[in-house]
Amino acid sequence: MSKKEKYDVCIVGSGAGAGPVIYELSKAGFKVMVLEKGPWYRTGDFSKDEMVATRRSVYTPNLKDEPQVIEDLNEYNEWEAKSTYDTGRNFWNGNCVGGSTNFMSGYFSRLKPVDFKLLSTYGEIPGANIADWPISYDDLEPYYEKVERLVGISGKIVPHKFMSPRSTPDYPYPPLAENIVSSWIDEAAGKLNIQSIPQARAILSQQKDERKACYYSNFCGSYGCSSDAKGSSRVALIHDALKTGNCAVMPNAKVFYLETNGNYRIKKAWYYDLFGQKKSIEAKIFVVAAQAVETSRLLLMSRNKEFPDGLANNNGQVGKNLIFSAGGVGGGDFYYDELDAELAKELAKPGVFVNRTIQDFYELRHPKTGKKIKGGTVDFLFEHANPVSKAIREKWDNAGKLRWGTELKQHLYRYFTGIRKLKFEIFVDWLPTDNCFVSLSSKVKDKWGDPVAKIRTGNHPHDLMVGEIIADKSKQILSKMGAHNIYASISGTPPNNLQAGGCRFGNNPQKTVLNKYCQAHEVENLFVTDASFMPTGGSLTFTWTIYANSFRVADYIKTILKNNN
Repeated sequence: MSKKEKYDVCIVGSGAGAGPVIYELSKAGFKVMVLEKGPWYRTGDFSKDEMVATRRSVYTPNLKDEPQVIEDLNEYNEWEAKSTYDTGRNFWNGNCVGGSTNFMSGYFSRLKPVDFKLLSTYGEIPGANIADWPISYDDLEPYYEKVERLVGISGKIVPHKFMSPRSTPDYPYPPLAENIVSSWIDEAAGKLNIQSIPQARAILSQQKDERKACYYSNFCGSYGCSSDAKGSSRVALIHDALKTGNCAVMPNAKVFYLETNGNYRIKKAWYYDLFGQKKSIEAKIFVVAAQAVETSRLLLMSRNKEFPDGLANNNGQVGKNLIFSAGGVGGGDFYYDELDAELAKELAKPGVFVNRTIQDFYELRHPKTGKKIKGGTVDFLFEHANPVSKAIREKWDNAGKLRWGTELKQHLYRYFTGIRKLKFEIFVDWLPTDNCFVSLSSKVKDKWGDPVAKIRTGNHPHDLMVGEIIADKSKQILSKMGAHNIYASISGTPPNNLQAGGCRFGNNPQKTVLNKYCQAHEVENLFVTDASFMPTGGSLTFTWTIYANSFRVADYIKTILKNNN
């Protein structure tokens, strides 16, 4: 296909929000152009190199070229904005074909029916902009099932009290191999009358078509997959879309402006190519899936006389109600010399997974009022195997004293050969507030001269309260297991890899950016299919829901294109 051709659909981005649309429309015979700001890495380009994957900006932009501005509360309770180039804080995720799905750990959980009606179930919380979704869990369930089959999810269904309803009895692929510690979690939780259940993963336990099964490398999260077992948008969906001949992918294409035709419709997507030249693509429909922060930034940058404050933003809602995933982390240490030799050997086994989650805390009682409140999820996992990162963390002792010389060497030897750390991650709702949003920086620009995203990261104290309750319960499990040095940290600092909101969907055009099909209220041929649409995020990772919703929206777009042809 020629770049001069007018396409049926132009898609900005290629991650979880874009992949299903690319796949479905290409398979249906429509001409699709994908504009991806990052390069196109193939499977053979990925290696288990810690310097590349986690210590350098290889899969994310150089902060000198593409900073962002983060606005946090300082010690005087004032909002203070700092460029990420100055602080070294990196808010980017995977910038390449397939996006951050190339580097995810693949912890996949469905939202629950209650997540679609948080406001009507639990009521208002002062200072929070909670809203029910315009769709229900039942609307999304068939697409959750579709993701299981097409993207590939491995696991085992074990009934529990907060289990999401399913149309199929189990996952299409059996569970991945587990470490012995998984059974210890089950046993300890059971003694506390808590149910530990297997965690589903978007990682193949068996070969699927051209994709090979997981080979348990011991380096998964933050790394590209060398066997294509991981369910990235690139290998699970875009590869098949390309085979149709209807899909073209343009890497190193940074979209900076969506041009309208004077009649509230987008005519062109303007982008910088690899050499910084401005070029454009024409299409009938435009889909933006650049991840929440950058999606809002693109719309805000696309100003014109119809939309003086940004595309689809005449109600002032673009960028507002940004959300992340609240919660925190914790963990504890197990000493090999306290175990018999065989158990120590099994615990030390690298590569195999923990894959345990607890959802018994998905609903809680408020510690003061006794009222039912939304709770959250706990996922157990081993400390990441990255040796450089592990060593750096251990140079300080628990009292904040610097270890060095012989003491440091002896400690590192003990840490790497005699201890295995089991961690837990807590996920609770990040409540949307007026103090968490995306705007454009008036001072900082990127290498192309465009204003960068300014991200205010205000959180609600309710998030921290819920996280602390669950952290206490999680520490009890580790204590029952016999772990040492148990700790937990609940924080209001947002994780950069779990971004949502900013283009909330809903039925009221005055209060939302998108309708229930993720179509802009004010721009008929604009759809947003990354996590920007989410009014609330649930107490889980977002990726499965992003995939599922994108498949749902793809079906709607196919209907529009078929009716207009």
